[in-house]
Amino acid sequence: MMKRLATLLSLLALATMSVFSQVGTWKAFISYYEPQQIVKGGHKLYVRASNGLYNYNLSDQSITTYDKVRQLNDCRVSFIAWNPKVSRLIVVYDNGNIDLIDDADNVVNISALHTKTMMQSKTVNNIYIYEQYAYLATAFGVVKLNMERAEISESYILNEDINAIGIADGTIYIRNTKGTVLTGDLAKNLIDPHNWKEGSAPAAIFTQDLTDWNDNIELVRTLNPGGPKYNHFAHMVLKNNELYTVGGGYGVNVELTLPASVQMMKIGDYEWTILQDDIKGNFPGTEAGSWQFIDMLSVDVDPLDSKHVFAGGRTGLYEYYDGQLRTYWNKDNSILEAATSSNRYIIIGGLTFDNEGNLWMVQDGMINNSIIELTKDGEWKSIRHEELMNTDGKSHYGLTKPVFDSRGLLWIVNKHWQSPSFFCYDPSTDQLIQHTHDFVNQDGLRYDAYNPRFIAEDLEGNMWLNTLQGPFQIDNENIYNTDTYLTQIKVPRNDGTNYADYLLSGVDISCMVVDGGNRKWIGSSKNGVYLISADNMTQLAHFTTSNSPLLSDVVESIAINNETGEVFFGTENGLCSYMSDATTASIEMVKDNVYAYPNPVVSGYDGMITVVGLSMDADVKILSTSGQLVAQGRSNGGTFTWDGRDRQGRRVASGVYMVAAATSDGKKGVVCKVAVIK
Repeated sequence: MMKRLATLLSLLALATMSVFSQVGTWKAFISYYEPQQIVKGGHKLYVRASNGLYNYNLSDQSITTYDKVRQLNDCRVSFIAWNPKVSRLIVVYDNGNIDLIDDADNVVNISALHTKTMMQSKTVNNIYIYEQYAYLATAFGVVKLNMERAEISESYILNEDINAIGIADGTIYIRNTKGTVLTGDLAKNLIDPHNWKEGSAPAAIFTQDLTDWNDNIELVRTLNPGGPKYNHFAHMVLKNNELYTVGGGYGVNVELTLPASVQMMKIGDYEWTILQDDIKGNFPGTEAGSWQFIDMLSVDVDPLDSKHVFAGGRTGLYEYYDGQLRTYWNKDNSILEAATSSNRYIIIGGLTFDNEGNLWMVQDGMINNSIIELTKDGEWKSIRHEELMNTDGKSHYGLTKPVFDSRGLLWIVNKHWQSPSFFCYDPSTDQLIQHTHDFVNQDGLRYDAYNPRFIAEDLEGNMWLNTLQGPFQIDNENIYNTDTYLTQIKVPRNDGTNYADYLLSGVDISCMVVDGGNRKWIGSSKNGVYLISADNMTQLAHFTTSNSPLLSDVVESIAINNETGEVFFGTENGLCSYMSDATTASIEMVKDNVYAYPNPVVSGYDGMITVVGLSMDADVKILSTSGQLVAQGRSNGGTFTWDGRDRQGRRVASGVYMVAAATSDGKKGVVCKVAVIK
């Protein structure tokens, strides 16, 4: 009977784990959309697509995707090749890092080229397989890699940008980007540049073998590995359990001409939908010619109708309904202004909905418009304040990232270097507050080149200005005061002195979200992600590519699912997520809504046990059935995590444990249970 019960509880635990991800779990959401290279290895087709990698098993028709979180050691695959002699796939990344993958998906990393300090570029231009070796054509010469021993055997530093390699009759032939051919005798020491001679190559020796591509491309085009269409995530919003993303690509001195598609991922099943993107030529104002569907900068969802979505960017405003484009708004059918005579530059620097369903957006570099409102009834309104205009009579050239706070105030930043500033607009009074182009912190330190990036609100109503110089706080009682200083949080060194350091001073902050525990998730332009405690005094975590599966240290956007604690990071190498230990706190703890998972905790499980449904800063105690205190702590927002150990750090014995939670003032408490099976 006990055996049957344990089996039943184990199955229940597995079902629970399929719904709730373990705290600390990472996921990657990589594009595999556009095939770039196909190589056949044994009974598998390995496909490099959108700089990602997957395989298709010809025997059972299964698809296996690869990413940095689960198997690989880097992002952005530039070349792949199969070596039949050693039955391994070589994967070369655009930064020179290398992985070897065998048929069982065991991965060995060779980082010597990637980590080597050298003046020359490490770019790999091609791969040639010979015997157990992979010869890499690089920007400085040739790297000979032994795929059987998983090591670099030799490097031929020739100061030549090599793009092709071939071997025949004991001679290696290489060709540089100028078309010059160099030859070397494989029996000689080719590390010595003097053993390379200019010459000619046999006919077709540099011809690329496209057999695998030609034989399989039609099949590959029918495959669906999943994932987004593009790996660009400059802006994201998460609403109604759906993550909407756009790629960016346009800004001050930036014009990347990235695809403008709006991508949506359903949280839970993680399935992707691409909103209609066959735009050019199919809607008025998108006629063929110079018009392009590119560089989308922001997206938001109508709070009155979750099927109603707007996106805006370099070429105007796009209104979607149920995934289909309803209207393309431009200079011909709205009050939107164009920077040129066509619809190529109708710059929407950012947009957001208010709680009433009215859409607000900003236009930079325009004569009549700075802030625009499109009401829920379809009425267009232009709001023009002199503070939003340059001396040339046009709106500031870097207006972006409008966001409403809990008071109904609209915050806007101007990120242009000529007049960095930020604004607070009250729609109810039409009052605009401009915060000066330079400012002084509480210690009298003046900042002028601070380049604001974004403004976010914490759970206490304070506003956080994210800048090139780090984060600054506008205290909630000083929101309307333009003469006040901006506060730089001081973090004591706790080293026996009275010294303190400014929080993340000098870190270029790109984005920020506040979780249910009032902790700050802060993304940077080159230093990864920081997690700062609710009281701003402690750096709880710092995720980088070197200490975590984060896809890149260049973080462009962050979004958080406060119901589950999952935090999404949009990086220059794609999208990934981390399951954190904080959720939105319940206003009132109710017994039916407070529960633990996984429950039961089966033998072999070594992750965190998570309790959800709690109130803010709840006092939580883990008790044995005899009432002995096993562990205790306080919730992060609505979540408390327990490592399954007692106060001495020992794994607890099998049994049922009581989770007793009380509000921070001790006035109300609830109890749930969690079973542990060893």
